[in-house]
Amino acid sequence: AHVGALVVTSEAGGQPQAVGVLTDRDLVVEGLARDGEAARLPAGALASRKLVVVAAEADVAEAVTRMREGGVRRLLVVQAPDNRLIGLVALEELLEALVGDLATLAAALRSDIAREQGERPPVAAAAAQRPVFLPAGTPGMPWPGRPVLGRATSLAA
Repeated sequence: AHVGALVVTSEAGGQPQAVGVLTDRDLVVEGLARDGEAARLPAGALASRKLVVVAAEADVAEAVTRMREGGVRRLLVVQAPDNRLIGLVALEELLEALVGDLATLAAALRSDIAREQGERPPVAAAAAQRPVFLPAGTPGMPWPGRPVLGRATSLAA
C-alpha cells in the first residue's frame, strides 16, 4: 500500500498530539528547495502545521467540504467526545467512495430506463410528416428584422 502522508506527533500531557502532517509532496518539494538537505532534517521540520480535521461520523460530502475550505488533500479523522485522532483520510479515498456512489446511481438509471421500456409499447411512426423548423440564420432562412435579399422593404412606419 502507498503511504502518502504521515501524522507528526508530540507528547503533551502524556498523550500524543498531532502537530503536523508530512506528505510525500512535502518531501519532494522541500528536498528540491533545500538541495537535498531535507534528508537530514527531522520530520517535524518539514511537516505542514496546517491541521484540518473531520469527525469520524462525518459523511463524504462534509469531508470534501472540509478539504476544499482548508485547501488540503488529507484530513485528520477525530473521534468525539475528546477529539482523539483515529485516522487520516486522503482525497483519493473520498474520490473512490464518490465513484462508487455514481456507479450505483448510473445502475439505478439504467434499471429505470429498462423498466420503462418494458412497460410501454413502442410508439408507432406518424403517418404524416411533421413540419421541420429551422433556426434563424440557416441558409435560405432570413434573420428576424433583416430584409430578405431581392425584396424591397420600407423603413417608414
